[in-house]
Amino acid sequence: MSSVPQNASATVRDLHAAPARQKTAAPQTRRTEIVADLYQAFKEEGRTLVDITWEQQRLHESRRWSVVELVDAVTLENVSESDRLVVWNAGRAELTTKPGADRLARLADTECRRWQGRDATVASILQACGTWSRYWNEEEAHHETSFNQLATVLGMEPITDQTFIEFRKIFPDDDMLRTLTLLAFSEIVAAVNYAHSARMVQEPGLKALLKQVGADEIQHMTYFIAFAKGLVDSGRYPAKEAFAVAHLFLREGGEVQGSKRERVEQRETHVNWWDHVEYREGMNAPDAVEKKETLIFHALKRITGITVSSAQEAEDMWLELVGC
Repeated sequence: MSSVPQNASATVRDLHAAPARQKTAAPQTRRTEIVADLYQAFKEEGRTLVDITWEQQRLHESRRWSVVELVDAVTLENVSESDRLVVWNAGRAELTTKPGADRLARLADTECRRWQGRDATVASILQACGTWSRYWNEEEAHHETSFNQLATVLGMEPITDQTFIEFRKIFPDDDMLRTLTLLAFSEIVAAVNYAHSARMVQEPGLKALLKQVGADEIQHMTYFIAFAKGLVDSGRYPAKEAFAVAHLFLREGGEVQGSKRERVEQRETHVNWWDHVEYREGMNAPDAVEKKETLIFHALKRITGITVSSAQEAEDMWLELVGC
């Protein structure tokens, strides 16, 4: 006598009886891309989390690169003093990303469950965000380990375990749209800094590494914009929150100025090394503030559908949306 319960046995029979859609998976010849319009994908096209996760996986696999190979390709004796400082700063900045990714995974899942039973599309967008965060975390690990390993073999000041642990402090929780917008803008700052550094350095191996990391940051920015846009498109998250973050970055003495601000906040809650990047007289320093601002305006347009072209316009729109 079979010990398999009747219901379970029926399930097994159903599985065997179900016609297979195909015996082997069709080759994936479609171009890999980020699904930019998630609200439409879930709400109008009926796509599922399995569908979206497959697209995330395909893109992730197409972009994989080897930290070991790129680090080994750097000729250490040809790295200048100025370029060594770029590596040193980048290694410390990237140490602060893992806590952000851990936090995003937790926040997205919590927020997803808050919407379950109230808005299935929003719940799916948030779960897609939390699911993707595993790729973000892995890719940021590539950045952190490559720069810090390079700094080590170049004989630069080592990172102590105490500093390592300090830089793992996790940001305080915040509204989900503000969080995603802030992460999109942070990726813009990082991408522009790496692009600038890649143009300035002379050693080909280091130049290639900086370009690769910069391309990763652009991809991350695009993902954050897509998730934020999905929330705004749902009507559940007001656009004013995205503009509130824009004001934080674009205001006089705002975050987009980085360590060049006259007054940099000292936070007890977490470390943001881009606020504290250390440069020495005569050495390369990534500024390109106008480029960062332009990309922030573009990101705002993609998230909210609203066009602004200056810090003042962004502030005015924020106040208008708030109702002031």
